Amino acid sequence: MSNDLLRSVEEQQQKEDIGLVSDLDSLRVGDDVQVHFRIVEGNQERIQLVRGTVMRIRRGAGANASFTVRRIASHGVGVERTFPLHSPRIEKIEVRRHSHVRRAKLYFLRGRQGKAARLKEKRIFPE
Repeated sequence: MSNDLLRSVEEQQQKEDIGLVSDLDSLRVGDDVQVHFRIVEGNQERIQLVRGTVMRIRRGAGANASFTVRRIASHGVGVERTFPLHSPRIEKIEVRRHSHVRRAKLYFLRGRQGKAARLKEKRIFPE
């Protein structure tokens, strides 16, 4: 039932060619990002910042695209959060720096701690 509904909405979006707003072009695996995510608590609404490394980007078809951000919380515990890329709850995605990576998915970071989990920065010079 819900899959059929989801498919019909996606087909409708593709037919109407709704411009899905995305920062997918500037977002890459290994980037250090800050996601401004709108959270509703009761009547109140606030923006929560999630800063971390993009571990994976699942491009999907149309509205199904998502990305996962990993950050280290208190006491060295790793926290991963997956965001739908075209979600209206995402205010903006700030790319703070790019890293040099040779993998499409950075799952190997889960087993590393401290300095071993660092990624080398990729310098991009504007021409």
